[in-house]
Amino acid sequence: MENSFDIFLFNLINKFSHQWWLLDGLGIFLAGYLGYFLLLIAVILILKEKKWQDKIYFASFAVLSLILARGIIAEIIKFFVSRPRPFSTLNIHLLAQYNGYDSGMSFPSGHASLFFALAFAVFYFDKKWGIRFLIAAFIMGIARIFIGVHWPLDIIAGALIGIGSVFIVSKILPKKRI
Repeated sequence: MENSFDIFLFNLINKFSHQWWLLDGLGIFLAGYLGYFLLLIAVILILKEKKWQDKIYFASFAVLSLILARGIIAEIIKFFVSRPRPFSTLNIHLLAQYNGYDSGMSFPSGHASLFFALAFAVFYFDKKWGIRFLIAAFIMGIARIFIGVHWPLDIIAGALIGIGSVFIVSKILPKKRI
């Protein structure tokens, strides 16, 4: 399922790994741990809502978007598409060893699905914070290519799943009364 443009983009980003220890450490942090900070900030944003009804609505909207993106849509696609990860196909070494990366199911990126859904859900409620979350999700996606666990198309598909999930939830969940 890899095409030449996907391989070209992967090599363009991944070629910088194993060059500088500081960049490698940053890549590992962004790919594996930035998400925890995003989740924590999202919880803080939810708790900062003044009315408890707004807190419940924001939390429900975000959680439903995440479940739909990562737990349902991405998993259904992964069930039907068994795309090997870049380190399985190309002659590269993983920058970091994480559990679960030997499964061969790279498409779509579950991380990208989850964190782009979170970013778009936050954007739905707060544009300023939403842009910050979108930038962070994009950087996380680049970092996952950098460390060698995803193809660029995996990240793009995950981002599309994230935005699609938020759109679906915004149409299904009853509108909040003002």
